[in-house]
Amino acid sequence: MRDEDSLEQKLEAMLTVALEPISVEELADVVDDDADVVIESLRALREEFLAQRRGFQFVELASGWVMQSSPEVAAWVTKFANRDVSHRLSSAALESLAIIAYRQPVSRAQITALRGVNVDGVVRLLEQRGYIDELGRAPGPGSPILYGTTELFLDRMGLASLDELPPIEEFMPPVETALALADEMSTQFDVTEVT
Repeated sequence: MRDEDSLEQKLEAMLTVALEPISVEELADVVDDDADVVIESLRALREEFLAQRRGFQFVELASGWVMQSSPEVAAWVTKFANRDVSHRLSSAALESLAIIAYRQPVSRAQITALRGVNVDGVVRLLEQRGYIDELGRAPGPGSPILYGTTELFLDRMGLASLDELPPIEEFMPPVETALALADEMSTQFDVTEVT
């Protein structure tokens, strides 16, 4: 007979020290139990910690389970983590990563067209860090490489899949606002044709 508390204790301890997400199969192998029993225990732990409003929680990501800080204390964790630490990705890299996440598969030329600047260095950096990868090549002249995000990107963003990305519309002004701004700019700047 298996001791349920002991299983949950083992799972909690492993996820506490894990540096990367761990799959249910790996956890089941280590604790020598059924994957179904392990996932049931993980879900029970997750609910228990949510009910207790703990400072951390168990989250199921694309590549497995991980322990991470609770969203309720995100502001304090961010403040603590950013003390005397430079941001890891520049705004240019983050903008390019957002374009890739929402438009994938996408080529460097398409990213450059959307950003308005050359992105070769940024794309290389994102690929080196493991956030993006080659998905294939586009048909046509030059057969440009097409890029998409990786499991590591999903894990770092705390997502199980790309379906969990917030709708892009949340970050864009309504069409009416953009049209009003364009009208306002055209009246402020008297644009005349050069003949």
